[in-house]
Amino acid sequence: MVNVTTIKLRRETKRRLDRLKEHPRESYEEVLQKILFILNLSRKSPERAARRFRRLDAVVKRKGKKYSEVYSGGDDEVVKGDGVEKEVKEENDKE
Repeated sequence: MVNVTTIKLRRETKRRLDRLKEHPRESYEEVLQKILFILNLSRKSPERAARRFRRLDAVVKRKGKKYSEVYSGGDDEVVKGDGVEKEVKEENDKE
């Protein structure tokens, strides 16, 4: 039997997670695992993490979502958006 728990999220956080789904039936568990994997990978191999992030970003763009709708939120939108966007742009410039 799998241990399961419930967490509370703001509606905006839920909407952002929804936008990161690669397909409609993808669970929040899968989305969060994907995010956590990329985060952990960025510590070990920033280049590989950037590639995974670009793949996820391509899915989001195909769905027609704006960058700031998905990756940024609330008062820290500029900091998060600019930081990630800059890192991905630098990785794209290297290739």
